[in-house]
Amino acid sequence: MHQSQLFTKTRREDPSDETSKNAKLLIRGGFVHKEMAGVYDYLPLGLRVFNKIVGIIREEMNAIGGQEVVLSTLQDPELWKKSGRWSDEAVDNWFKTKLKNDAELGLGFTHEEPLTNLARSHIVSYKDLPRYVYQFQTKFRNELRAKSGIMRTREFVMKDMYSFSRSEEEFRQFYEECAVAYMNIFKRVGLGGITYRTFASGGSFSKFSDEFQTVSEAGEDHIYIDDKKRIAVNKEVYKDEVLKDLGIKKNDLREAKAIEVGNIFPLGTRFSEALGLTYKDENGKQMPVIMGSYGIGPGRLMGTVVEILSDEKGIIWPESIAPYKIHLLSLGTEKKVISAADGLYKTLTKAGVEVLYDDRDLRAGEKFADADLLGIPYRAVVSTKTIAEDKIELTERKTGHTSKVTAKELLSL
Repeated sequence: MHQSQLFTKTRREDPSDETSKNAKLLIRGGFVHKEMAGVYDYLPLGLRVFNKIVGIIREEMNAIGGQEVVLSTLQDPELWKKSGRWSDEAVDNWFKTKLKNDAELGLGFTHEEPLTNLARSHIVSYKDLPRYVYQFQTKFRNELRAKSGIMRTREFVMKDMYSFSRSEEEFRQFYEECAVAYMNIFKRVGLGGITYRTFASGGSFSKFSDEFQTVSEAGEDHIYIDDKKRIAVNKEVYKDEVLKDLGIKKNDLREAKAIEVGNIFPLGTRFSEALGLTYKDENGKQMPVIMGSYGIGPGRLMGTVVEILSDEKGIIWPESIAPYKIHLLSLGTEKKVISAADGLYKTLTKAGVEVLYDDRDLRAGEKFADADLLGIPYRAVVSTKTIAEDKIELTERKTGHTSKVTAKELLSL
């Protein structure tokens, strides 16, 4: 991509109506555009990052047997009435709408009910189990106060997976596999060392659920971390009997603020019984299917990365999810500089390297400032000076380390 042709432009000033770091940097860099409170558009650079996060999640879900679907956003009230979750008293963040004939519909905020109902057409025998189904789908939640940039919005994409098992033992085995897969995801997007599996309330579904919390001052949650065991406890369940159950000692814990970046929780037979999802076991007896739910928001994960992996100059994208690997800067208007930079861009792209080429007619300082803001892992500079040395000036965004390299060395990064 030639930066002169890029749809978006950077901004020097922070948006006046944003307080979170992720929103400020993502809007200034042209990654996202704010439509209204809690509603954001993903622009070309932001969509590249978003899609790479989705790709990592998809790989990890497929690796544990997940099968991808996409369910509808529009929801039939009758289905949700069966589970007791249609009324605003039961769920206070519904977005609801009406058809021309005045029939009421909902906009899905999660998908336990419709997927359980769908499974009734495909799960009838013990031979049909277990099954693991997931989707990346737009959810709508009528949050009272949308905040924290793209980390808490009213319209967002969520990866929600649902497991269908014959027994509690079979369910628990997959539950633990999914927990490992989640930690793999957080490690791959650059948050591995500061993200903890965290015990939290199971609500009406079970004694405990598991959150995955990334330590950050921007977080809304308070957790207590056992660094040796690499697990944590949410403040909401920070009680002596809970710590005893988990084999954790108070003296081994430290308190921290954190961002919830994912969750997994048992559903038991809550939805299968309400919606009639059963299977025939080996003896011909009808049994309710044991279910679990597993959620990650790619946008929330993207916002968390920006909150944590950034500095006073801008974003510092991990290579795994960066919009491009190399930010190529051409400095000066001399023909030999432009020709050398054009040639290097062609060489890199031909080799399959993802490159954003800043070919704009701007001062060096402006280009450097934009490069720092956009946070692409490597900045490669072509100038009169580098041509004279037959080298390229390479700077790593993460460390700030600068060196002189050849085109061949740049290709081998």
